[in-house]
Amino acid sequence: QSVNGPVGGMEYPMITFNGPRTELQDDGSRTYSLAEKRFLIGVVIHEIGHNYFPMIVNSDERQWTWMDEGLNSFLDGVAGREWDPDIPWGVEPRDVTGYMKSQTQVPIMTQSDSVLRLGPNAYTKPAVALNILRETILGRELFDFAFKEYAERWMFKRPTPSDFFRTMEEASGVDLDWFWRGWFYTTDHVDISLDKVYKLRLDTEDPDIDYARERQFEKDKPMSLTVERNKEEGRKLWVERFPDITDFYDENDQFTVTNKERNKYQSWLKKLEPWERKAFERAVEEDKNYYVMEFSNVGGLVMPIILEMTFADGTKEMMRIPAEIWRRTPKAVSKLVVTDKDKELVSVTVDPRWETADVDVENNHYPRQIIPSRIEAYKSKRTKTGARRDIMQDIKTELKTDEDGEKKEGDDN
Repeated sequence: QSVNGPVGGMEYPMITFNGPRTELQDDGSRTYSLAEKRFLIGVVIHEIGHNYFPMIVNSDERQWTWMDEGLNSFLDGVAGREWDPDIPWGVEPRDVTGYMKSQTQVPIMTQSDSVLRLGPNAYTKPAVALNILRETILGRELFDFAFKEYAERWMFKRPTPSDFFRTMEEASGVDLDWFWRGWFYTTDHVDISLDKVYKLRLDTEDPDIDYARERQFEKDKPMSLTVERNKEEGRKLWVERFPDITDFYDENDQFTVTNKERNKYQSWLKKLEPWERKAFERAVEEDKNYYVMEFSNVGGLVMPIILEMTFADGTKEMMRIPAEIWRRTPKAVSKLVVTDKDKELVSVTVDPRWETADVDVENNHYPRQIIPSRIEAYKSKRTKTGARRDIMQDIKTELKTDEDGEKKEGDDN
């Protein structure tokens, strides 16, 4: 049973109290703001959910508040977004980034009486963690199966956090030690930075091809400012003014190919095994693009690396790299990405849909992007805005005209 009581929300076995209430207006009507409507929907779903967590799956709320509040917040987010996805349910990864980079954060596993900010610690962060586990790491089908197994296995029992962790791993068949350790036992946060992207090209060993590439690479470098201004001023080179001082190297540069290099190349090819030569010639013919991406784990919390790659032809491609890429070093990793010759990479974005609770999206782009923000033209008073307005009541207000303003001024006189 759910009762519209005098408190924001409180659960008891078989009954819950939920607020808020409507406001009585002068015209006798009762109104409420959009925020109040959303809160009432959310709190009813949340408090009713407590009939299962912790009333049936009877975890110790005083010791580990997150085992009922966090799990239940996650579940009311799942149910609530089927009710109204526009309601801010507080379980999206973006909802916890402020807390995770704050100085007041303590591990989720902290005894509840010692938690500095119970709301984000026991409600939001564990709910977000489970949301990420469901949507990004395990997938819905596997997560739902494992979570259902936990709920059924531990009904009318007294589970501890280790029971929850163990059941989720046993039922899913996935090693999640890294996830529990990072999200529940530390205050690390997610901040994966894409530091550099290198483009590599296969050396063909053919001097006619490789030397031509090197010549073009040198040619593409910016011209010396002095040389450019000399040309603008019409200054002629000495060899242009006195052709008789030119020699062989004025016609042949360091990238000129000789038969000596060509013979060496042919000799090298003959030494290859048939399968080696076939594989090499195929690689040269395909002439694929090789990109090395360097990532650093600024926040300390290891997570999957989700990439959105944009190519010169306007197409985009997603790549999801499992968190196991950090298994040898949690500080920095590199990833080789190979694309076809006609798929030239122009930009890369880490976590484009904000799935992992990355606290700093500025270092998620390569090349770096200008981050939009805003500035107020005038300092304004704090008033109720957005969903907190009682639009149901405010919409009854008549629009004032210039004449109304003049009459009011006349009355004052």
